[in-house]
Amino acid sequence: MAEEQMEEASTAAAATPFQLQFDKPIPFQIKMAEWNPEKDLLAMVTDDSKVLLHRFNWQRLWTVSPGKCITSICWSPDGKIVALGTEDGLILLHDVENGKMLRRIKSHDVAIVCLNWAEDEPQSKTDKDGLLSYEDRTTRFFPPAPVVPRIGGLSSGDTCLGDENEESIQEFSSASCQRFNILCSGDKDGCICFSIFGIFPVGKININEVPIHVQSSGSKASYRLQDASISKVSLSGNLHKLVLLCSGKLIDIDNISHSNDISGGLHCLHLDTSIFFNRKNELHQVSQQASSIQYLVEVVRASISMMAKQWSGAMNLFNEKFSVLPSLITAHGMESSSEDEFMSLLFGTRTSPALHQFLVSSLGEAALKRIAKSVDSAGRELRVVVSEHLQPAVEIISFRLAELRGLARWRSRFQNIGLDEKLIDGVTERIGMLVVQVERFSRVTATVLYLFQNFFSWVLKCVKILLSEPTDQVPAANSEFVVLFLKFLLDKDPIKQLLDADQRFECHLDTAKHLEQLVVLGGFTDTHFLERSLMKQFNELEESLKEAFSMPFTTISSQIHCQALLPLYPITSLVDLSSTCNLTSVSFYKDEDSQHSGPSYRLTDYICFKIPDGSLNLRNCIGVIKDFSNSSTSTPSLSGFLLRIPDEYECVDLSLYKDSQIVVLLSERSCSDNPGRSYIVMLQTENFSFVPLSKIFPSNIYSIQELAALELQLDTDYGKVRSVPHAVSTPLAVSASRGVACVFSSRRHALVYILDEDEDEDEDEVSDME
Repeated sequence: MAEEQMEEASTAAAATPFQLQFDKPIPFQIKMAEWNPEKDLLAMVTDDSKVLLHRFNWQRLWTVSPGKCITSICWSPDGKIVALGTEDGLILLHDVENGKMLRRIKSHDVAIVCLNWAEDEPQSKTDKDGLLSYEDRTTRFFPPAPVVPRIGGLSSGDTCLGDENEESIQEFSSASCQRFNILCSGDKDGCICFSIFGIFPVGKININEVPIHVQSSGSKASYRLQDASISKVSLSGNLHKLVLLCSGKLIDIDNISHSNDISGGLHCLHLDTSIFFNRKNELHQVSQQASSIQYLVEVVRASISMMAKQWSGAMNLFNEKFSVLPSLITAHGMESSSEDEFMSLLFGTRTSPALHQFLVSSLGEAALKRIAKSVDSAGRELRVVVSEHLQPAVEIISFRLAELRGLARWRSRFQNIGLDEKLIDGVTERIGMLVVQVERFSRVTATVLYLFQNFFSWVLKCVKILLSEPTDQVPAANSEFVVLFLKFLLDKDPIKQLLDADQRFECHLDTAKHLEQLVVLGGFTDTHFLERSLMKQFNELEESLKEAFSMPFTTISSQIHCQALLPLYPITSLVDLSSTCNLTSVSFYKDEDSQHSGPSYRLTDYICFKIPDGSLNLRNCIGVIKDFSNSSTSTPSLSGFLLRIPDEYECVDLSLYKDSQIVVLLSERSCSDNPGRSYIVMLQTENFSFVPLSKIFPSNIYSIQELAALELQLDTDYGKVRSVPHAVSTPLAVSASRGVACVFSSRRHALVYILDEDEDEDEDEVSDME
C-alpha cells in the first residue's frame, strides 16, 4: 500500500517536482555537509576528517586536512568563515577564500558535537543594515596591527593563531563594521560556550549544573539534568533565547527518592539569553577591544619565542667554539680563566700557549667569521622582530587597554557585563611596564651586538697576525669595549636572560630609590619591574588579562538561565542515551502575522525530531513541536503533531526548511541485496493540525504522548515528493537561503536538487553542469 502511495505521490508531483541539478560521483564518504548562507558553496567533511569546499556546479575550490577528528561544522552568518568543532574541544575557523586557518580556539575539553552561529537580525525597515556604529579609534593613530613574525622559515611556535594570511586576519580581527553575532558550541559533556564574533569567549554554562524550575500540579518543582550531552543548539535571531536538545537523566531535586521513576531521554530546554541583546552595544565594544588585544598578545608571545630561538641558535654556535678554550687551559696546566687569558692578551700583547692554540688551531679565521656572521644575522633579525612586531603590538595593546579603561569607568553601562575598573587599571599598569621592558630589551640588544662586533673584530685581527707570522705580539684594540665584553658577556648572556621567565635581576640601590620617588607622581605603583625579565613581565601581563577578561565571562554566564523544559521521549538504552546521532533539527521563524518592529518582534521556534522505535510505544514516527520558547503558564502556546512514516520506509535524515517546511529523506527497507528506492519529501507544516500540549509535571512528563500519530499519506497534498535514483545515507544538507538540498547516496554519489522551482517547470528539465 505504501509503495503504491509513493508511486502515486511521485506521479502526482510531476507538475511540481524538485529539479535535479546534477548527480555526481564522489571519491569520499561524507559525514557532514553545510551550505554557505550567502554563496553557492557547500562545505563537506569526509569520514577521515578532510574538509572540502565545492561550488554549486561541483567545482572543488579547496581541501584542507586539519589533522584532527572533525565532529561539527557551521558557517558564519556572512559566509566568510567556516567553523569546525573537533573531538578534543577545539574550534577551528577557516577562511572561505582559501581554506587557511584564521583562529584556533580552545573552548571545550571534550568533543564539540554541535555549532550554531547566530546574527542579530535587523529589527525594522528603518534599521538599514543592523550594523553597530561603534568606532574603533585605533586606526586613527596606528598603522594596521602587526602579524605573527616569520623570519627565515622559522616558526614562532604554537599559538592560537592560524596560517599566515595577513589580509584575512586583519579583516577578521576588525569587527567594528560587523553585525553583532555569536557562535554557540555544545559538547558531549553538557557544556555550551558563547563567543562574540566567533573569537571572544563571553560565556559558558554546564547544563548539568543549571537548575530547572517547572510548574508541577499548581506548584513549582526543581529538576536538574545528569550525564547530559548536547545534541543541538539554536540561538534566535534576536538573541533573546536559545533552544537546545540534549540527552540525559532528569533528576527531581526536591524528591530524589522518586527520581528513578524518570528515565533518561531526549530533552528540550529554553535558555534565556536576553543579556546578549540587552547589552549588545556594550558587549560589542568590549569584544572589539578584547579580541584584538588577545590577538596582539599572541603576536607578542610569538615574537618573544622567535627572538629566543634566533638568539639561541647563534649563541649555541658561539659557545660550541669558545667552550674549547677552558679545556686547553687545563691541558696546559694553567689555572687561569678564559677571561684572564683574553685580558692578558689585550693588555700584555702576548698570547699564552693555550690561547695561541685556541686562536690558530681550534678556532681559526673561517670559524670566527662564521660565528660573527651568525651573531650579526641573529641581531638583525631581533631588531626586525622588535621594530615590526613586538613594539607595535605592545603599543597597540596599551592603547586598546586605555580604551577599555575608559569604558570601565562608565559603571552604569559596563559594570553589568563584568568590566571591572580595578582589574583593568591593573592590566593597564602592567602593559606600561611591558612597554618599558621592550625599550630596555631594545637598548640592551643594541649594546650587546656592538660589543660582540668590537670583540670579533679584534680577535679576527689577532688570528690573522698569528697565522701570517710566528709572533706572540697582537694588535691593540679599543680596550674599553673589549673589557666590557669579557666582563659581562663571555660567561653571561643579557639577551638570553631578558628572554628567560625565571631570570631575576638585581636593581641598583639608587635606581630603586629613584623609582620610589617617581611613584609619588602617579601612573604606576610597581617599583620592582626592573628586577623582572621581558618574558616574566609578559607572563604577568597575560595573567592579569585573563583575570580581567574572566569577569565579563563569569558575569554573562551567570545571567543565562533555564526558562523551560520539555522532555521529548525516553531512552532506555545507555548506548542510545550517550549517542549524538539523534535526527533533530531546530529553527526560528519570524511570525508572518507579527507587526512588532522593535526588540519585541516575535520569533516562533520549530523543533523536529525522529523518535527511536519502541520509545513511547511508537514506531517510525517523527515529532514536530512549535512555540516551545514562547510558552508560559498564562498564555500557553506549545503545540505539536506526530507523523508516522509507512513501515516500508525509514527516515534517514530530516531538516527544517524555510517557511516552517520540513525536508525528510526516506529510504525503502529492503530485505534483499538490491538497494531499495529512496525519496526526498518536503512537507508543509501548515497542512497539519498542531495540537496544544501540556507543560505540567510530573503526571505526564512526556507531553508528546498526548498526541495521536498521523499517517503520512504521500498521495495527498501534504507536500512534494521526488524519487532519488540511489540508496541514500546521511547527511541531508538543506539551504533555505539558496533553496537547494544536497543528498548523498550510500554508493558515493552527490545529488543536488532545486527545492524552489517554478510551478510550470517540466520534470525532465535538468541542467547538466558537467
